[in-house]
Amino acid sequence: MNTDDFRRMTLNFPDTVESTHMNHPDFRVSGKIFATLPNPDNGYAMVKLPPDRQAAFVELDPSAFAPVKGGWGRQGATNVRLKTVKEESLRGALTVAWQNASLKESRKK
Repeated sequence: MNTDDFRRMTLNFPDTVESTHMNHPDFRVSGKIFATLPNPDNGYAMVKLPPDRQAAFVELDPSAFAPVKGGWGRQGATNVRLKTVKEESLRGALTVAWQNASLKESRKK
């Protein structure tokens, strides 16, 4: 996987738009960020998972998934190493992140 693959997969989710946050690409649904490319040149992406799901993905494939350091990581921000992540695993993580972001918006209504 590479950043182009990540971008293509992420933008395939319904109602997803690409925007920018702190000068790097992010991906949103209902105005909520669910994935980013914090530094497109370093080979990592980030998906925002519920903490319990983050733990499951890290356990499933620790060479591809790791919590972001600090408080963001404890809240579910998860680094994805694009070079090692399998497409099926990435699609699963993106699905969880997208669903979680879109559900947050629907819970507010």
